Amino acid sequence: MQRLKQLRALIDEIPARLKELQIARVELKPSPSKWSPKEELGHLLDSAANNHQRIVRTQLEDKPKMPGYDGDAWVKLHRYQQRNWQEMIELWRALNQQLLAAAEAVSDSAWSRTCTIADSQPLTLKFVFEDYIDHMLNHLVHIGVEADDLKPEA
Repeated sequence: MQRLKQLRALIDEIPARLKELQIARVELKPSPSKWSPKEELGHLLDSAANNHQRIVRTQLEDKPKMPGYDGDAWVKLHRYQQRNWQEMIELWRALNQQLLAAAEAVSDSAWSRTCTIADSQPLTLKFVFEDYIDHMLNHLVHIGVEADDLKPEA
């Protein structure tokens, strides 16, 4: 599957690109109510953790009902603004390697299995995985990471 290959490339390339960003820039909050790039990367950590659960449980359970999550509350609770940038980058890499391992275990037929998230309609595992990658890419670009070369081919 092409998107598995894409996630492998992201795991290989993104940590070095994140490390190139200046710490003063990643800690800068555009306003008190907006996330800094550091908090935005923290949100991607939370997204990886939640989506890993979705990928695993949708393979193992019949049509699981998964909770949504409040991104702002998770970012605040984890205090990403005060966390070490290098450690967050390594955690991003590790969480995505774990998510990739679960995604690589999906059989061809299991990509059509469904789950619901919060009050959603049934979503296929394929949709959940692809949406996760697209969501991640949007945030990485917003953070300031060059990722055009890592986006899916149109």
